[in-house]
Amino acid sequence: MKKSNYLYLQFADRIEKQIKSGLFNVGDKLPSIREICAETGYSMSTVSKAYYEIESRSLIESRPQSGYYVSNISSRTIAEPSPSSPRISSANIEREDLIDLVYGSMMDKNVTMLSLGFPSNELLPITKLNKGMIQAIRQSPNSGTCYDELQGNLNLRKEIARWSFTWGGTLTEDDVITTSGCIGAISHCLMTLTKPGDTIITESPVYFGILQLAKSLGLYIMELPTNMTTGIELDALKKALATKKITLCLLMSNFSNPSGSMMPVEHKKEVVRLMEHYNVPLIEDDIYGDMYFGTSRPTNCKTYDESGIVLCCNSVSKSLAPGYRVGWVSPGKFKKEILRTKLYHTVSSTTITHEVVADFLKNGRYENHLRKIRQILHHNSINYINTILESFPAGTKVSQPQGGFFLWLELDKKIDTAVFYHLAMEHNISIAPGRIFSFQDQFSNCMRLSFGLPWSNELRQSIQTLGKLVGKM
Repeated sequence: MKKSNYLYLQFADRIEKQIKSGLFNVGDKLPSIREICAETGYSMSTVSKAYYEIESRSLIESRPQSGYYVSNISSRTIAEPSPSSPRISSANIEREDLIDLVYGSMMDKNVTMLSLGFPSNELLPITKLNKGMIQAIRQSPNSGTCYDELQGNLNLRKEIARWSFTWGGTLTEDDVITTSGCIGAISHCLMTLTKPGDTIITESPVYFGILQLAKSLGLYIMELPTNMTTGIELDALKKALATKKITLCLLMSNFSNPSGSMMPVEHKKEVVRLMEHYNVPLIEDDIYGDMYFGTSRPTNCKTYDESGIVLCCNSVSKSLAPGYRVGWVSPGKFKKEILRTKLYHTVSSTTITHEVVADFLKNGRYENHLRKIRQILHHNSINYINTILESFPAGTKVSQPQGGFFLWLELDKKIDTAVFYHLAMEHNISIAPGRIFSFQDQFSNCMRLSFGLPWSNELRQSIQTLGKLVGKM
């Protein structure tokens, strides 16, 4: 294990070694933070950060008003899902109909929505947002009924630029264009940089919204093999760029939807180098980058972009306010073209909601909210994985994301999760079948589960029910 220069990481490494050596067993309670401080002389901050780091490694878990305990996961070797291997098939799988089914029940309060890609309202600061909305209406010219400037709300662009330091960016307000959500940003980029018949590269699996958007624009989507932990396979990417006429790439570098994968730093640097070498623009969807479980925000591809080849798209739709439709793009050298597309298609972003989010960022409320929701989501992911390992048949493979909202499950080859979806819905549980995340003949035995719901005994029972149903199939 590589020795760290940081005291809290050194302490975290020591505890990890003790757990893996058997000094601490599953279920053992660790000494309290105060006890550690008294024994070692470490500060409360150092020990707290160390415990949070160990928790992010899924070795321990926090129990409210009780302390830290060695997690069940620490003693298990979890089989991670296999890398993808896209292959063209003539099979007529009606993905659109399946997507309509899955998301048609989105507002049904009787259904446990494990298929959703955004957090439950219970995890959002609704009261503070409401106060911000009232304040924005009072302070905005004409109560926000006027168009905003084409590039977007100036206050919001300034705060986004300041926020970019968290991922190593050095943006200014002139480097940002606001949009209607992240999918609005991606849509503007695709419409600007492609024409019908062009070929674009994506990961596989990939968010179905991107697939359907690209298809609607008449684009050919080349899905490349993807590792469910480290993202797109670099060798496959190099080969495609060298041998095919590629118009652009569209990748999620951090906590990808649906796999939860995160590119290592060296992979991000190499992706940017390849884009520059072949002069192929990269649309980067970094919408989940703020939802990390570790001690620091991961970088993205835009961090290493010196030529302006990366168009980084983001939003608060998955972290703060899905319905506000506040998104943005840092378009690099394509700013003029993206602005023209925005003018033609939307003219102006929504005035009031963009002002509310700007104020949320400016006053530190966004960071305070993120600290809370990240911890909740991390605990949720551990609880989900534990329950899946206990309830699903042996051989079930599950991802171990370090951020985001999603678990990717790979079941026995004989299980068709499109069929399983209907069986689960008979028990008022909605899942996202794997086949909707690819246009190729793959992932029929996979599914995506969202851990964006508050953890409860009822939720545990729903996951246990899924495991029993899979066993019966």
